[in-house]
Amino acid sequence: MNVIKLEKVKKDYLLGKVTVPALRGVDLNIEMGDFMSIAGPSGSGKTTLLNLIGCIDKSTEGNIIVDGHNINELNDYDLTALRHRTVGFIFQTFNLIPVLNIYENVEFPLLLGKMKQTKKEQNEWINHIIEAVGLSDRKKHRPNELSGGQRQRVAIARALVTQPKIVLADEPTANLDSATSEIIIDLMQKINENEKTTFVFSTHDPMIVNMVSKVIPLHDGLIANPSGV
Repeated sequence: MNVIKLEKVKKDYLLGKVTVPALRGVDLNIEMGDFMSIAGPSGSGKTTLLNLIGCIDKSTEGNIIVDGHNINELNDYDLTALRHRTVGFIFQTFNLIPVLNIYENVEFPLLLGKMKQTKKEQNEWINHIIEAVGLSDRKKHRPNELSGGQRQRVAIARALVTQPKIVLADEPTANLDSATSEIIIDLMQKINENEKTTFVFSTHDPMIVNMVSKVIPLHDGLIANPSGV
């Protein structure tokens, strides 16, 4: 079952009076439960593609279907609601809020949407997610009291707390050493297997490419010879 479908997607940016093509006609199907990577060198269009899938940006041409919705047909309110309901983000710079502790950082996305849980249920769920990423003994710490690997674990927990169908991870190991990177990807792999959450990475890290089940190579805004499909 496709959770994401791209049809002839193009994305152009204007730099002054010059049009720069970032994506030049991408067709892509992502199925529920995929653990996959969009791989390619810097400037190949990986982050642009992730931003389009994540409803952060809109394509210049083509259709993007996310969880059955054509995002080009949605207004800003519905787009925000779809993004909040369906997509979790993990950024290479972690993007944690420095004045909040770990529990509060993980809780934050829940405060942005309509509450579907009681306060007690929400508290239990947040603690469960924090425990799942191995940080129960750190939940009162602030980000500056954590290592890079621990901060990335918090970012994973925050991405998962809204129970999204899709988690998008943009260069999630870029600021981590190789041993920590392997632990982090292994953690996401276990979550993928246990929760059936779809994970899509953008990366040029060969370790991630070797651990995922599907690789989409992106070069100069085009997909060529995908493996594992």
